[in-house]
Amino acid sequence: MSRTFTSEARSKGEIMKEDLTKKRTFILCGHAQSGKTSLSEALLFKSGATTRLGKINDATSVSDYEDDEKERKSSINLSVLHAKYKGDFLQFIDTPGYLDFIGELIASSRAVDFAVIVVDATAGVEVGTEKAWDILRKENIPCLFFINKLDKANTSYKKVLEDIKSLTKKAIPFSVFEADNVAAILEDKNNPYYSKIVETVAESNDELLEKYLEKGELQETEMLPALKNAIVKSQIFPVLCGAATECAGIEVLLNFIIENMPSVAASHFRKASKAGEEFVIEPKQDAALVAQVIKTIIDPFVGQLSIFRVFSGRFPSNSEVFNATKKSKEKIGQVYLLQGKGQLPQEAIGTGEIGAVAKLKDTSTLDILCEASAKDIELAALEFPSPAYSASVKPKTRQDEEKISTALSRLTSEDPTIKVSRDAQTKELIISGMGELHLNVIIARMRKKYGADVDLGKPKVPYLETVTKSVRVQGKHKKQSGGRGQYGDCWIEVEPLERGKNFEFVNKIVGGAIPRNFIPSVEKGIRKAMETGILAGYQVSDIRVTLYDGSYHDVDSSDIAFQIAASMALKKALEEAGSVLLEPVMHVEIVVPEEFMGQITGDINSKRGRVLGMEVKGKNEVVKALIPLTEMFKYASDLRSVTGGRGSYTMSFSHYDIVPARLAQSVIDQAKRKEKEE
Repeated sequence: MSRTFTSEARSKGEIMKEDLTKKRTFILCGHAQSGKTSLSEALLFKSGATTRLGKINDATSVSDYEDDEKERKSSINLSVLHAKYKGDFLQFIDTPGYLDFIGELIASSRAVDFAVIVVDATAGVEVGTEKAWDILRKENIPCLFFINKLDKANTSYKKVLEDIKSLTKKAIPFSVFEADNVAAILEDKNNPYYSKIVETVAESNDELLEKYLEKGELQETEMLPALKNAIVKSQIFPVLCGAATECAGIEVLLNFIIENMPSVAASHFRKASKAGEEFVIEPKQDAALVAQVIKTIIDPFVGQLSIFRVFSGRFPSNSEVFNATKKSKEKIGQVYLLQGKGQLPQEAIGTGEIGAVAKLKDTSTLDILCEASAKDIELAALEFPSPAYSASVKPKTRQDEEKISTALSRLTSEDPTIKVSRDAQTKELIISGMGELHLNVIIARMRKKYGADVDLGKPKVPYLETVTKSVRVQGKHKKQSGGRGQYGDCWIEVEPLERGKNFEFVNKIVGGAIPRNFIPSVEKGIRKAMETGILAGYQVSDIRVTLYDGSYHDVDSSDIAFQIAASMALKKALEEAGSVLLEPVMHVEIVVPEEFMGQITGDINSKRGRVLGMEVKGKNEVVKALIPLTEMFKYASDLRSVTGGRGSYTMSFSHYDIVPARLAQSVIDQAKRKEKEE
């Protein structure tokens, strides 16, 4: 059912008065199923932006508008919403809580001035809460905690509050159900949290602290300005509470936001640089335009929609801007405010606001859009995690094969945490994401949005073959079938090379045993034969081949004859030189809380890995190890299971190493079975 928006929402063409203290832009984040989307619906309803409370189970929420979000009853994409409350213009982003979609939270963090971290009262602080907290602190974003679902049975406000304090001792409770604004709380000396609030506010300001120590109390009028300043500086993280589905505590939250949380005017924390000099972007309406694209949406019918945050200046419709990232100009058509999937045309998007524009030619996610005068500006980079889960992609039909490229190109434009590559050796198309759920969502969207039906599979391991000892062999190709024949004869020495050296060809022919013009033919034949080894058909690597003797025929010798002779020689050498399989070994860095170290090191050993070392990184331990690639394909799921989602890892190629004989035989047998089937 579609939602109805009231006149309190931003209407067509309306430009807010440029009082930046009356604009607030924030993010809703936290663990999956903590009630972020329900809270966004309650905020829209209580502020008058909608006439009915949207519900996830009824698929009537403004925020979760994609079909797959309605089916799964959980957020997959960020969703931009807005409302007006008591004269303030509020824009907020509802983000998914599943770690597979953490890229949406990271991108959104660039577009907001503060965050509301939603904590489930039935579960307390969970891994998604911790991840959100870490990302927001890295970006130095002020935060407010909202304990949700207090209407559920067996919940304890005090217990969850202590849980939050395990994240930060600066978390201070500012509401219970009875109070509806901060002033009332600061005046109520019977409030069980009164003394802690006063002490914390006093500690944020030297002058107030001196006064508090001297008099033993502070007036509400003295504390409110200090409180706001402390929140902006992340010296205090307020904690509020309620039940979003019942709209309990929502007005308290709205009042707290407009009275105490940072406005656009207070957002002086975005670092930028120009001509090598760093500075902080001032949020001013009359300054040069500086905006950044935080999300790209590709609609199969409408085309590309770029969602951007304006840091300074105004972003007008029907204008021209400069893409400072791509160093190109962009024509701007109509700009919009978003309400979920709804697009409301505007004359301009002002400072501190999040807007959208369609069909930009060269612009991608994280590109900077500005006036020509600011064309050399650079913003601090946003770091997205490397994909941790990979699968091979195979089309189901020839028609699907033709659609795959377009579908994946558009999906990677939408999501920076998706990577697509083609393995040069196995020839497989590989798609990588944050987890199995992430890839399943991608594949479902390929099918529904772009009509590309594919199968996911385990990627092939790009094994190699090499030799373990030196041998000398002859390759001789002689063929006579009437007329001109074929003759090529070469003697080669094949020996192992250091790992990673790939191939070396040495010519030691003297006295014209093989004419100079046929030497390249020998090398070409050897390289061709190296494409398929004798054990399981994998590429041969890390060998030195020395051509030291041979013979030729004045009439019958040719380029192709020496290619064939060289190929025959190499095949014979591989059979005699102790050929073995090589497997890729990855350098892996695993970040986990200390309590999981035992399980992690044990798991590494079970995967034929070797721990290189450990180091402390904040609250976590970093384990560095070498692990064969074949053991790593499901590691994202394994690590999440072992650590309750609290672990993460990155990996990069280290080197190739010999596969143990038992495992090598299994690979060889499998290759032979496949060859017979084909």
